[in-house]
Amino acid sequence: MPTQVEPNPALLTIPAILESAAHRWPEKVAVVENAQVTTFKQLHQRARALAKAFIAHGLASGDRFAIWAPNSTLWQIIALAGQLAGCVLVPLNTRYRQAEVRDILIRSESRAVFHIESFLGTDYKAMLSSLNGVQVNQVALSELDNWALAGQAITDNELEKRISKVTESSLADILFTSGTTGLPKGVMCSHGQNIRVFQTWATGVTLSSDDEYLIVNPYFHSFGYKAGWLAALIQGATVYPVAVFDIDQVLALIQQHGITFLPGAPTIFQSLLGHPQQDTYDLSTLRCAVTGAASIPVQLVKDMKHLLEFQEVYTAYGLTESTGVVSLCQSGDDFETIANTSGRPMKDVQVQITDSAGLPLGPGLAGEIWVRGFNVMQGYLDDPAATRQAITPEGWLKTGDIGIQDENGYLRITDRIKDMYICGGFNCYPAEIENSLLEHPDIADVAVLGAPDERLGEVGYAFIVAREGSKPDPAELIAWCRGQIANFKAPRHISFIETLPRNASGKVQKYLLKQQMEVS
Repeated sequence: MPTQVEPNPALLTIPAILESAAHRWPEKVAVVENAQVTTFKQLHQRARALAKAFIAHGLASGDRFAIWAPNSTLWQIIALAGQLAGCVLVPLNTRYRQAEVRDILIRSESRAVFHIESFLGTDYKAMLSSLNGVQVNQVALSELDNWALAGQAITDNELEKRISKVTESSLADILFTSGTTGLPKGVMCSHGQNIRVFQTWATGVTLSSDDEYLIVNPYFHSFGYKAGWLAALIQGATVYPVAVFDIDQVLALIQQHGITFLPGAPTIFQSLLGHPQQDTYDLSTLRCAVTGAASIPVQLVKDMKHLLEFQEVYTAYGLTESTGVVSLCQSGDDFETIANTSGRPMKDVQVQITDSAGLPLGPGLAGEIWVRGFNVMQGYLDDPAATRQAITPEGWLKTGDIGIQDENGYLRITDRIKDMYICGGFNCYPAEIENSLLEHPDIADVAVLGAPDERLGEVGYAFIVAREGSKPDPAELIAWCRGQIANFKAPRHISFIETLPRNASGKVQKYLLKQQMEVS
């Protein structure tokens, strides 16, 4: 199993972690953004100064505040400041639009929203200014310094009193789920959960104070926030926030800053490998990659090690409701294990594979993954019914994911329950079929859905992104697929598409593809 670390009980809040980092590595660089360099000491000082402004503007312990902006040093400082003041962070997806933001601000009862004025052609300030019936203090990042001036009236003693109220059981954040199957749900996690989970995660993936960490995952997602700058803060690593994923910029940053640590969705690494000038960049400093998906082609893991020169590649599994992590591979796992499993559960975390009646299944049998342990969320915000539906009276979190656990405890994610379809009485897992199709030399990306069929109930429908310069024949692809997997699993329909619709965390938005299905 990954190396386990017993967290220091005195360091089970984010304020305590920030203070510890400032004392341990005062002059070490914490964040690099363009030409702006911030040390751990400066990060601590700026967060404390801004925390005083939270108090001066009337935000009390337990009040919620939202951040609606891309990755930046300011994003991290605002988050830390609010948490120092005992407030609860509500990150907002930068792809949200007015109605979505309005809904979350109202349901979270956020007292303040810190926002960028415009981003990628979208006027955020204009959207916020026309939110009818929403009473929230709107602070543009460009106006933050003026807003912060009020904090000068707050003494250090007043701030310390506020910080002292933050305990490991205090609520740290509310992250809203994607909402692809309904309204987003607010997932509540405590300070202690965040620290325990990501100290264990960071140790397992060997993140240390020697690492230069390029964060391409968005800060509004647990992969960018908790496994990103929070894990780096715990371990003393230097982070480089990336606001928008641009392949040329990422390659340049790796070479310029000697990046060693790069987590991301499989598509990130596929993009790096597919860049026509990838071999002209010096990538020799790359040490560790962390990725995860239901299934990853073995060849991708091999290419990440041999072509991108990563010394270590880890896969992990988690969800927002599990504070981001359930299981993790370990150093020394072979290519097949890394690609086809998500490792073993963290210490003090239990995993159980269950049938449709909630009864446990033995090794090698597919069923719903249930999780129990310190990483299970506090519940859904103001939704006790949904919380009861998700967490059993015995404390098991029903993930909605389908998986198999082997006799050694390694967990393989086969799919989402909602994505599985039944063809002629047989269960079909799209991730397995997608992984098979990705082995074809003419396929760059693929998503498989179940489509209605009068005879078989449902059949596979594949949306395929062809590799540049290739024009694969649909009938030949289907025939090829039947030679790789069982006939009932092979797709019956194929549509070619320029790019798959993905959300900001890299997940394919299959509900959008479902709207495009053309079945004769």
